[in-house]
Amino acid sequence: MAVLSIPKHSLTKSFAKLPEVVEIPSLVRIQFDSFRWFQEEGLKELFEGIPPILDYTRNKLELRFTDYEFHEPKHSIEECLTQGMTYSSPLYVTVQLIVKETGEIKQQELFFGDFPLMTDRGTFIISGVERVVVSQLSRFPGVYFTLQRDPASGRELCFAKLVAEHGSWLDFETSGRDVISVRLGGKRKMLVTTLLRAIGFETDEELINRFQDVDNSPDHAFIRSTIERNPSIRTKGDALVDIYRKFSSGDPPSLDSAQSLLNNFLFNPRRYSLGKIGRYKLNKKLRLHLPQDQLGLTPEDLVGIVRQIILINKHEDIPDDIDHLGNRRAQTVGFLIQRQFQVGLLRLERAIKERMSILGPEEATPALLINIRPLVATMREFLGRSQLSQFMDQTNPLAELTHKRRLSAIGPGGLSREQAGFEVRDVHYSHYGRICPIETPEGPNIGLIGSLATYASVNKYGFIETPYRKVIREVPNIEDELLGRTIQEDVTNNSGEVVIQAGTLITKEIADKLASLPMQTIKIVPFVSEQIAYLAADEEEQYAIAPANAPVNSRNEFIQQRVEVKKGDKYFKESVDKVDFMDVSPKQIFGVAASLVPFLEHDDANRALMGCNMQRQAVPLLFPQAPLVATGMEKEVAKYSAQAIFSPCDGVVTSATGSQIIIKDEEDKEHVYKLDKFVRTNQGTCVNQCSIVNKGDKVRKGQPLVNSSAVEGEELALGQNVICAFMSWRGYNFEDAIVLSKRLVTDEVFTSIHIEKYVIEARETKLGPEEITRDIPNVSEESLSELDEQGIIRIGAEVSPNDILVGKITPKGETEPSAEEKLLRAIFGEKTRLVKDSSLRVAAGGGGKVIDVKVFSRDSHDEMSIGVNKLIWVWLAQKRKVSVGDKMSGRHGNKGVVSIILPEEDMPYLSDGTPVDIVLNPLGVPSRMNLGQVLEAHLGWVARVLGFKAINPIFDGADITEVEDYLAMSWIAWQAGAVSLYHGGLTDGVTDFEKIDAWLTARGFDGRETEEMMDGKHKGKAREAALRLWLEDLGINSRDLSKDELEQKTQEVYKERRLYPPIFGKMELRDGRTGKPFDQPVTVGVMYMMKLIHLVSDKVHARSTGPYSLITQQPLGGKARFGGQRFGEMEVWALEGHGAASTLQEMLSIKSDDINGRSRAYEAIVKGEDIHHPGVPEACKVLFMELRSLGLAVELLNEGRSQASLSTVGTSEDSKLE
Repeated sequence: MAVLSIPKHSLTKSFAKLPEVVEIPSLVRIQFDSFRWFQEEGLKELFEGIPPILDYTRNKLELRFTDYEFHEPKHSIEECLTQGMTYSSPLYVTVQLIVKETGEIKQQELFFGDFPLMTDRGTFIISGVERVVVSQLSRFPGVYFTLQRDPASGRELCFAKLVAEHGSWLDFETSGRDVISVRLGGKRKMLVTTLLRAIGFETDEELINRFQDVDNSPDHAFIRSTIERNPSIRTKGDALVDIYRKFSSGDPPSLDSAQSLLNNFLFNPRRYSLGKIGRYKLNKKLRLHLPQDQLGLTPEDLVGIVRQIILINKHEDIPDDIDHLGNRRAQTVGFLIQRQFQVGLLRLERAIKERMSILGPEEATPALLINIRPLVATMREFLGRSQLSQFMDQTNPLAELTHKRRLSAIGPGGLSREQAGFEVRDVHYSHYGRICPIETPEGPNIGLIGSLATYASVNKYGFIETPYRKVIREVPNIEDELLGRTIQEDVTNNSGEVVIQAGTLITKEIADKLASLPMQTIKIVPFVSEQIAYLAADEEEQYAIAPANAPVNSRNEFIQQRVEVKKGDKYFKESVDKVDFMDVSPKQIFGVAASLVPFLEHDDANRALMGCNMQRQAVPLLFPQAPLVATGMEKEVAKYSAQAIFSPCDGVVTSATGSQIIIKDEEDKEHVYKLDKFVRTNQGTCVNQCSIVNKGDKVRKGQPLVNSSAVEGEELALGQNVICAFMSWRGYNFEDAIVLSKRLVTDEVFTSIHIEKYVIEARETKLGPEEITRDIPNVSEESLSELDEQGIIRIGAEVSPNDILVGKITPKGETEPSAEEKLLRAIFGEKTRLVKDSSLRVAAGGGGKVIDVKVFSRDSHDEMSIGVNKLIWVWLAQKRKVSVGDKMSGRHGNKGVVSIILPEEDMPYLSDGTPVDIVLNPLGVPSRMNLGQVLEAHLGWVARVLGFKAINPIFDGADITEVEDYLAMSWIAWQAGAVSLYHGGLTDGVTDFEKIDAWLTARGFDGRETEEMMDGKHKGKAREAALRLWLEDLGINSRDLSKDELEQKTQEVYKERRLYPPIFGKMELRDGRTGKPFDQPVTVGVMYMMKLIHLVSDKVHARSTGPYSLITQQPLGGKARFGGQRFGEMEVWALEGHGAASTLQEMLSIKSDDINGRSRAYEAIVKGEDIHHPGVPEACKVLFMELRSLGLAVELLNEGRSQASLSTVGTSEDSKLE
């Protein structure tokens, strides 16, 4: 048999051309590594960096922090999530207090609060809610030079900004008159010569001589112009007094106080520090050689900055590119928490000094001096309310993962969306391999929030690095290094005689010959090594870097003499002798979400961006299905998602139940895994892990143990593979609308589970405690049927909107009881007291099944807020099938709304009777330029028909010829009658390969030809055979045609007869309603479609009556407040334009804020009477009151010219108004 039968999906066919030379690093490493650094080094740095804390007299007490330790967390992650607590670890710090008079040392280990810990998922749990700390992109400390055009002179002048790690920033400016000035901390401006005099360059001669080598232009003398600007300042004392007056207005200046002010501003290490990285950047930029531990500012720094400003003004040096990633650092979670902790410690220091002044040396102890409240409050503020500590996006595993890898330029000390211009938002060449150029929000944050590229990492200084393979051109003259390499140039001996010619492959004999020569290194043909170098953006500027797909031979030597390279912001062809590095993978440029889009290279960038963002919005489905056309990144995302569980070892499954899996390893040690069952995420989607192993199974290390929401086995599964057709269907897919088959509803293909959490508290009120009870006034017994004796809904109950979940009564304000009420109270006790029903009810549009109830009370010693006696949480699960109005999308930004769900029999169907699942509009392809969806549909069809799974990595996947080859194979299978798509009620590809073999043999192909045609390894073979067979079926002799003639004949037939060749992926479809074929063949394929979280059931809303605003008495707005639809100014104009006066009057009065009118209208409708004339709207009364507040008396007059009361207008007492 030439072709073997392949079971469904047992074969994974990879279209990748390049090997995976570097394993994809941990995708959540950025979070774990940073927090671990904070725990091990960051805190240590802080405590060591704090100088001893002295009292105000500086001679009584001294306090030091010597050591710290994290103890075991008090509560587990599960307890914190279910009971609304913070997952934290007690922090203990060893503190020494030295009494200076006696030398006595008092040492204590003090509790410094419960410090929030990072979970094994890279998140924090704050008050029972999972949060993520997003990394911030900000400027490095150092100096930045820019050019700005002066509007008066038209010259480009230099401006500089000196950014400190902590302390005041310095802003340098050049004016059109060549005067250089400086601002300290954004305050008043002073001449730069004044600052230079104040730090020691006192005379004019000193200043001029210091800069004469750079300030030598005859047209622009910057230092002289600056000196002449204020001739009154001549000495250091004058300069210090001038600075003091600018910053301390009111106080009389003295030289000591002025010197102290300047030192505190710039030279006090407690108040001003460049940090290690700031010193490194400053030394590099200004070409200084100051030591790395010199973290403060020096006179040499200021002189260097002024010299650079003069050079840039003369156009002898270039300004900085402030958007370059060499000038921006990623402040990860560890650094951000360290910075916040430092703020808390400074507050603590002030409090300690205050306590030192109160307590005497004898009674003072570390415990009495330290109050940890400022520190705890600072950390709580940061993790609970900071812009960078965000409510985690848990819609699906991809959303969770990309949230942890997010980079934000917004936040404290960063940019704001209002200030940010186009330049800072744009893709920069230094983002290559570091920040994804595709993934960013579409709204006002576009370009300000990005995502880390797949292989990128952040080093300890905050530089984003990316890996490259080193290109080696020269190796040591050692046998192991030489073997298998090719000599680059002729090798000569001492007498100049050529011993080995260029181009010779080095064998052991040649290596021995080379070893006898005196040379230390040998030049070889450049080859790409396995050595990996991680480079930051400013380091790679000097290197020529080749792309990952530059052709190399089996020895990893470049095949071509010139290859495309990038060097800085330039892209050009370069000789291989000058190439330094090579990319590790084509996908290293892109982020995780972009790497999940097959055929990304064929999509327009805008649609690729939408595709990335919409994958994060996909709802986990009841039956997850991994994509048939994947990129290979699906496994990586599942691996680093919090939802997948992999076996930690080789072993045997000893227990596999619905709630846990136990594995016994080879050393008889048990590994227990608890499964998440119907757990609510932050976005209300559902996590439900199901075991895919059975008791007794042998498992290997790394084998997946569970399927979870949006994870199938070891792969991410955000949607479903469905048969789609690109055609218009009776206008129902106009404007990207989607036509669905009823099969997707009945088979629950796109069904998802959503969980809502309801919370109710029973509090102490001024009138008495609220009570959780089943005894609720004015509620029927039928409404209470699902409540238990405490008044709480039972687990498993089905509830609908407005059903009671928890019965609660609240005491009502009481008036003096009547005699009858007093008698009843005397008989029945307090049972007749006034209470109101404040029960927890299901919200409008809610409902479902009660899956869990938790009750917390003071009696059970649960932690609760002040004034709360009882707290009850109720979880409702709702199963939502796909419905009209739901938003769906593919992976290419091809989004749309479901417009109609057709019966399966009405859907267009294939020639074998298989109905398609989904009909998309073909007009959605050309204008959007996302051709990737068409190629995905073709390859998906082929994969379904031939029974394999396609792995198609981005920028390294199937090319057009390969897709055509496989389309040709699927056509052959279809023609041979070997395909059965509709199988057992499910759409599964079942292909009989024996039939294909028999059919091809009958058509004259021998076994070898058949094998070559169907194995996919012989490029173009299947395509050619299919075209010849197709032409033969049309009665055209194609056996004797050459390849070029075959192509020409195919085009002729296509153009003249409008018949589509098999490589076009089009096929005849029939209308399900009539059974007749459509006019033209249609592109049919298998596409991966996702249901997005924008579900119609969350958005649809209707109101008859409901709450009204207290002031205007108009209905509230929005679904959350059960509001009405706003009838605005333009809608009023529309009704005016049509002359619909009565409708308009109704809209603006009884349907809005005419209180009397709307209650009478409701009464009339109930009684079946005519609706009376409306009264005066409340808005009119508010206007009258506002006019009265301005002192204008406004009165309403009736027909008799007598005054009418506002309260009676529109009632039966009212006479007609004029």
